[in-house]
Amino acid sequence: MKASAALAPALRDAARLVAKVAAGQSLGDELAAATVGGASRAALLDLTHGTLRRYGRVQAIVAALSRRQRPDPALEALLWCSLYALDSGRYAEYTVVDQAVKACGLLERWSAKGYVNALLRNFSRERQAIERRLEADPEAHYQHPRWWIDLLRLAYPAGWQAALVEGNRPPPMCLRVNRRRGTPESYAGRLQALGIASLRIGPDGLLLREPLPVQRLPGFAEGEVSVQDAGAQRAADCLELRDGQRVLDACAAPGGKTTHLLERASVDVTALEIDAGRAARLAANLQRLGLQARVAVADAVHFARSRAAERFDRVLVDAPCSGSGIARRHPDIKWLRRESDLPAFAQRQAELLDALWRLVAPGGKLLYVTCSVFAQENGAVSEAFVARSADARPAPLVDGEAAQWLPSGEHDGFYYASIEKQA
Repeated sequence: MKASAALAPALRDAARLVAKVAAGQSLGDELAAATVGGASRAALLDLTHGTLRRYGRVQAIVAALSRRQRPDPALEALLWCSLYALDSGRYAEYTVVDQAVKACGLLERWSAKGYVNALLRNFSRERQAIERRLEADPEAHYQHPRWWIDLLRLAYPAGWQAALVEGNRPPPMCLRVNRRRGTPESYAGRLQALGIASLRIGPDGLLLREPLPVQRLPGFAEGEVSVQDAGAQRAADCLELRDGQRVLDACAAPGGKTTHLLERASVDVTALEIDAGRAARLAANLQRLGLQARVAVADAVHFARSRAAERFDRVLVDAPCSGSGIARRHPDIKWLRRESDLPAFAQRQAELLDALWRLVAPGGKLLYVTCSVFAQENGAVSEAFVARSADARPAPLVDGEAAQWLPSGEHDGFYYASIEKQA
């Protein structure tokens, strides 16, 4: 059990952030603006991410136990965070109740102390009966929006439940060893010497048994290793790179895939990013790894139209999408997204494919990638593009894996489609 000294302020801060997410704000933006550091920030990250991964569950519990006609957003968020703290097993039950009551004062909700105390204690007393009711509520049981559950059930009859379970777990931490500086085998040995257990995954990857701060990774600052999900590392394999090729990375920031391509082969890379701040992160990653690429702050569609005479041997389109395959890393996504968002994403994805296809050299390939699990953004988009493009044909993925990866204990959810331009 953890010490309780800082739990009340952490609950207060987490409740404020979760309330903003419930009102439609991005958790990432709110965390970036937060001034909390050190151990307090670690507690804040745990409470906010844990609560939002279990959002359907904690909402249902409060709704079942509360008799208030006009809920107070801050108090509701405090109760959600407190219920997650109870579920986490990190604190004694009496500690959570006591600290949640103290957090009421920190939120200037002094008159609500009795209400918070009673609701949390009632949950403890009625837990078994409440758990049975939650089993019958898909949103509470699977802790995803109902529309999300329905789409996965329809698309993946054999795998939808496992995908939802994985979507609620903390994500794995995977490393990518810089092949220009060493090998996965040698780096795994260095980790082992430091007491850090890892498992080989993919050509360049090491899956850590336990996540840790990057500052503990030997050689990280010197560019010997990067953090990149195993699903994202597929891009370098599926592009079939050869020295001397011209490559366009059309939606490149923060640069994980861009830098991996340059580690793999001596290719000439142009990296596009529409947001200047994210482009700066891409440039910083290139510098840390000692790699070079042309980085342009530009909209990929406008770039394609203005460079109509240019040709690239490989074009990587890591398209903007719902982010549904990485929602466990950004758990607010589950509750900010709407099913009605998917057609807009699909339209933008189709626009990118149509524009960037003009830049693919005859005999070249375009790799379409999303971090989505929804067919509307994946196969539906790539197959429709091939159907309307006379010189396009689907090409097999050279790693021999399925186009769609669902979230698992080893990787996030990604979709890949390789499309070849006829010579």
